[in-house]
Amino acid sequence: MSTPHVLLGLLATGSKHGYELKRAHDERLPRARPLAFGQVYATLGRLQRDGLVAATGQDRDAGPDRTTYALTGDGHAALDRWLSTVEPPMPYVASTLFAKVVVALLVADADRARSYLIDQRRAHTARLRELTALKTDPAARLDDVVAADFAIAHLDADLRWLHTTLDRVADWHREVHA
Repeated sequence: MSTPHVLLGLLATGSKHGYELKRAHDERLPRARPLAFGQVYATLGRLQRDGLVAATGQDRDAGPDRTTYALTGDGHAALDRWLSTVEPPMPYVASTLFAKVVVALLVADADRARSYLIDQRRAHTARLRELTALKTDPAARLDDVVAADFAIAHLDADLRWLHTTLDRVADWHREVHA
């Protein structure tokens, strides 16, 4: 995820201070890793240094001073460039799940590797059920539903891959141990 661009996008909806940006991030990207306050403020500092945001004032709502930030013209242009650039499909498999499965196949006997794959498939299936229930909850916000759709599609792909890999455990072991 491009934290600077996400913050630019959140600022495109209006001026905000760091706390509001963190809250908006966590609300609008509900299944993403929450941002740490330090990450928000460090990113705002870099965006300000680069001329993409500007401090527009300070508030003191019964607490410490809070600097409010707004997009600059360059910030709008940077956000537009980022949004109009197509994300290339990832050229490499960079997944902990993939790495664990390959290592399990390398170091474990076939039964233990199958057991790991079955346990992993069970965990993925349970998460799929949780997300499906979330989508059908009448109180679910659209942000949650869109995030659940994204996660479900990826979990479904992982489950299909785990199933295929389970079918290939014996062949893998014959090839590796030959």
